[in-house]
Amino acid sequence: MYFQRDILEKKMNNAGTKNSPFLFGIDFEMNEGFFITDPLSQSDILFDVNGIGNSNEVTSHYTKKLSYYNLEIFPEELTVYKKRFKRVIKGIKRGDNYLTNLTIETPVKTTLSLKEIFNLSKSTYKLLVPDRFVCFSPECFIKITDGKIYTFPMKGTIDASIPDAEKIVINDEKETTEHNTIVDLLRNDLSKVANNVRVNRFRYTDVVKTNKGSLIQVSSEIEGTLPSKYQSDIGTILFKLLPAGSVSGAPKESTLRTIIEAEKKPRGYFTGVAGYFDGTNLDSFVLIRFIEQNEKGLVFHSGGGITSKSDVNKEYLESLQKVYLPF
Repeated sequence: MYFQRDILEKKMNNAGTKNSPFLFGIDFEMNEGFFITDPLSQSDILFDVNGIGNSNEVTSHYTKKLSYYNLEIFPEELTVYKKRFKRVIKGIKRGDNYLTNLTIETPVKTTLSLKEIFNLSKSTYKLLVPDRFVCFSPECFIKITDGKIYTFPMKGTIDASIPDAEKIVINDEKETTEHNTIVDLLRNDLSKVANNVRVNRFRYTDVVKTNKGSLIQVSSEIEGTLPSKYQSDIGTILFKLLPAGSVSGAPKESTLRTIIEAEKKPRGYFTGVAGYFDGTNLDSFVLIRFIEQNEKGLVFHSGGGITSKSDVNKEYLESLQKVYLPF
């Protein structure tokens, strides 16, 4: 089920050629990935991709849990975050990059199991790898439909309860710069695999409901046209676009070096991608809103984009604001 990059890419291309459905996941470093054929008939990994999946187990057992569940978070100190933030800003000022996604790990405790979180979560994309992690992501990576490829970069988050929240986030200079950078990066990325790349919608907003209230998030829609017989290269297309620009930065190569220096350890599947191919079309998502299970317990991974205009206190609070359960 788990394979190295070259084997995984070949399996995807072969399945695309044969119009065979598959489920996949790829870690951020692109060292490992999983590949499952006929995914709707298996239960080793649970998934829900835009309403298509292999789990409908929302029973009274789960809904009762909502009335008394608990979630405790144990965030790192601001002083600890500042050290990594300063390393990122140093690289930006030196000209190594102009946008870097910096992530943190927040230990959490909850009365819910990973499977219960998966089943209760209200999210467009959900994935459960038992005993490893659960993900309830709002962010699409790419969609491929009828020869068209789409991506929906998501940059800009604000507490929806703040008066005029939507106006504030849309007019925020730092958020605007960050979003413009990612849109430009992903337009260039799609141009590696598609023609006639264009932005269909720019900086529109969605509301995401969480256990702590609602968040407003800002996205754009970019579209391109794939060459004929693209299905036989579907794995190659995916790997050409990785890692996802919204969770790495720009330019990618130098930004990845900064991330390694600042974060000090591999991310693993967090900020990687996963998705479902139905035999014709593909829908995939970025592995954010991510809780990992390790030998010490549960860790919630989150982060945000850093630019030259970033304020360390705001970035720290935004990363913690993304530590939530979507119900």
